[in-house]
Amino acid sequence: MGYGIDSPREAGTTRRNALGLAAGLLAGGALTATTATPASADDDEWAAPGEEWIPEAEDWCDADFDEAFEADLAAAEATLPEEDSRGLGALERPTGRYTRPLRRRYRVTSRYGVRGNWAAGHHTGIDLGVPHGTPVYAVTSGVVVLARWSGAYGKAVTVRMPDKRYVLFAHLSRISVRQGQRIRTGARIGYSGATGRATGPHLHLEIRARRGYGSDINPVSYLARRGVRLL
Repeated sequence: MGYGIDSPREAGTTRRNALGLAAGLLAGGALTATTATPASADDDEWAAPGEEWIPEAEDWCDADFDEAFEADLAAAEATLPEEDSRGLGALERPTGRYTRPLRRRYRVTSRYGVRGNWAAGHHTGIDLGVPHGTPVYAVTSGVVVLARWSGAYGKAVTVRMPDKRYVLFAHLSRISVRQGQRIRTGARIGYSGATGRATGPHLHLEIRARRGYGSDINPVSYLARRGVRLL
């Protein structure tokens, strides 16, 4: 099944059901909203303290295992040449430069690992609440495996990084890269939105140890080991 960027289909989960699930998580203390601060003062796109944008409490996602998307992701990767692994070192060793995916102030509207009704049993990424249309940037260099409508993830970009892990940027309103493109750290890959199974504008950032769903790792600790602070 194909997904066209210009003709997205909205989520199968209704807003009422999504809000009900969010309310349940809030009641259980699982859903948190944390103000993030920049790691340095060098990024002039971060909002000033008095201009902090506060998203609605329900601005989070219910993205889950999507069989059609996973099949499309596997098929797309099969068309790409194998990466030259010379000089990359061990998988656990950070390679290259890394940066934050957003350059303005955001709020964490759902943390990684929150328990819930996902197929993996927990939230597989971290949700960063920002206004619709906020630029989203590549956290490191890599090759774009898929850049199109991606089922529950909405308009999304999946990048294979030099360490052979994958980063997924989901619920975008617009995509700025194409499948097979090699990108550099900090390249603009798209703009935030609320496409797919999302109740409000935010960036769902997911990092996978392997291509398939369920191999997710904590994006906060992954980037922290590479000198990038999300929280």
